[in-house]
Amino acid sequence: MSTALSPRRPRIVLLATGGTIAGTASSATDTHGYTAGQLGAEALVAAVPQLARLAELTFEQLFNIDSKDMTPQHWLVLSRRVQMLAALPGVDGIVITHGTDTLEETAYFLQITVNAAKPVVMTAAMRPATALSADGPLNLYQAVELACRPAAARAGVLAVLGDRILPAASLAKRHPTAVDAFSTPESLSVLASDAALQALTPNRYSRVALPAEVATLPPVELLTVGAGSSPALASAVARALARASLLTGGAGLVLGLPGNASLPESWRPALDALPSAVPVVLASRCGGGVSAQRAGTPGNWLNAGGLDPLKARVRLIAGLAAGLRGARLRRWFERG
Repeated sequence: MSTALSPRRPRIVLLATGGTIAGTASSATDTHGYTAGQLGAEALVAAVPQLARLAELTFEQLFNIDSKDMTPQHWLVLSRRVQMLAALPGVDGIVITHGTDTLEETAYFLQITVNAAKPVVMTAAMRPATALSADGPLNLYQAVELACRPAAARAGVLAVLGDRILPAASLAKRHPTAVDAFSTPESLSVLASDAALQALTPNRYSRVALPAEVATLPPVELLTVGAGSSPALASAVARALARASLLTGGAGLVLGLPGNASLPESWRPALDALPSAVPVVLASRCGGGVSAQRAGTPGNWLNAGGLDPLKARVRLIAGLAAGLRGARLRRWFERG
């Protein structure tokens, strides 16, 4: 008599980086006065024993920090580890736990630097693990559940928060404390069909490959310009970036500007003083994208297109690290 073999569970790797999902407080009713990044990956997994029914789960602790302290150097380490894991035949999907404060930046960096044919899913929490109403355990369960679905691989990097699936391209934290801080019209229910997931397929031309010899990412600063903001800010940053460009071979500036990326005339001299090798990306504070580049602008000024200032900065960092300069960098931004 033959015995039917049970279907193999997907093999998922959890990469833990800290954040509120790994945070603790002295009281179970305290959802604000906590310390992020206190619990390790093993504790996160142990809190959700139901994960064992979904997948063969292994885990790694890459970092254990509050995501406000996340840096581009952390992005580089994480991106390379995800790319390495995605290439292994014994891995079916990757889940990353992260803090919410900079989740959208890390997710977008992974989106444009990792070329994976397997699901890459990020998750986080708005309340610490010790809270009576902790949202982390269910978010983690649903993230692993999504990473077990091959269809999720075609959608690029995804995040799972509050019963919703959010693509990296539109991920944005919109409230500092609410549990549904990432709610957006572009999200899908965690019950979404494979067809709905595949419809999220990102533009493959938006990716770049980071050379193996890149050890640090180039400095790119972001300035938000308000009514009457002093151009002295631009002058100081311009001087620092000019020095950085000489030392590192690449540096850039992103401006979060009013309206349709409207630059105050008082800021123009400081930007004109930048070396032509230092790109300046004009983005809108509105977050709804910028229309076509105006005629007569310097050659090193780039249009953020549909990217908000945060994502424009991430894209510029990745593009410079990949060696894109001049017209090549401009074309890559235009592809969005």
